[in-house]
Amino acid sequence: MASANYETLGLSSDQVLSMYESMLLARKIDERMWLLNRAGRIPFVVSCQGQEAAQVGAAMALNTEEDYLLPYYRDVGLVLHFGMTAQELMMQGFARADDPNSGGRQMPGHFGQKKNRIVTGSSPVTTQLPHAAGIALAAKMEKKNFVTLVSFGEGSASQGDFHEAANFAGVHNLPVIFFCENNKYAISVPMEKQSGSEHISERAAGYGMPGVTVDGNNPLAVYEAVKKAADRCRNGEGPTLIETLSYRQTPHSSDDDDSSYRTKEEVEEAKQNDSIHTFSAYLRECGVLTETKEKELQEKIKGIVDDATETAESAPYADPETTLNYVYAPKGGDL
Repeated sequence: MASANYETLGLSSDQVLSMYESMLLARKIDERMWLLNRAGRIPFVVSCQGQEAAQVGAAMALNTEEDYLLPYYRDVGLVLHFGMTAQELMMQGFARADDPNSGGRQMPGHFGQKKNRIVTGSSPVTTQLPHAAGIALAAKMEKKNFVTLVSFGEGSASQGDFHEAANFAGVHNLPVIFFCENNKYAISVPMEKQSGSEHISERAAGYGMPGVTVDGNNPLAVYEAVKKAADRCRNGEGPTLIETLSYRQTPHSSDDDDSSYRTKEEVEEAKQNDSIHTFSAYLRECGVLTETKEKELQEKIKGIVDDATETAESAPYADPETTLNYVYAPKGGDL
């Protein structure tokens, strides 16, 4: 990891330690879900492993009391920092009634929680980008100072929704950050077969906004880029396109066989730059993270994940009678 000093970014030792804790919690939740899936206890996993640094670094640069988040399906780190809990994420994994995202009606990854301004997405990828531009337009029309961040994979940048949202935001100078988490593969399609340009960020010039590519394994670099973009938004300077470069360490989902399109050697090589390890090493070098503190964090997070798993697995499913709630209006009543 780059040796940038966190203090030059205006961060305290407590803040960077919190950054690491959020990254580690996201990883441990994800790892537990894979174990539960392979044991036949939850039906589906779509993973954040390899992208935690980008997600948490971005989230920490925003105002979680005012800003809006439109995540994509891998964004465990982002939604955790915005206020979703490990227990709520496990409720989603087990499809229980107390799942805040959909009451157990949607597969995991359809994040949405009104109280934390996490705007729900949908299974068709990229639909969240025009929504984000619309929310940013509302902020501008109502003269409110919140920022909207919308995240997406590099595969989504090949969809029409990306171009329409970016163009609209550029034309209207909207306070929105387009946050592309480039993990090298759109399911099985590598980056070089998706785009004629080396970086997604190069497209920003066509929409009249700055574009920047940063190391997605370095949460401090991501924090710096998103903080600058958020400041631009709040100063009325318009949108930014940020591309973070990382690597998807797992198959696309628990239903995917990634051995059909990439080698084990490639995956293992990428894991040598795992942000969980490189950032913890950096914090140890800075004297922020000691062996004792790291052991305490590991034990604390294990307890959180264990409790969340136990609580969610024993929680009730939604009543069958509620299946059509929010789909059809009740007879003679209001929604």
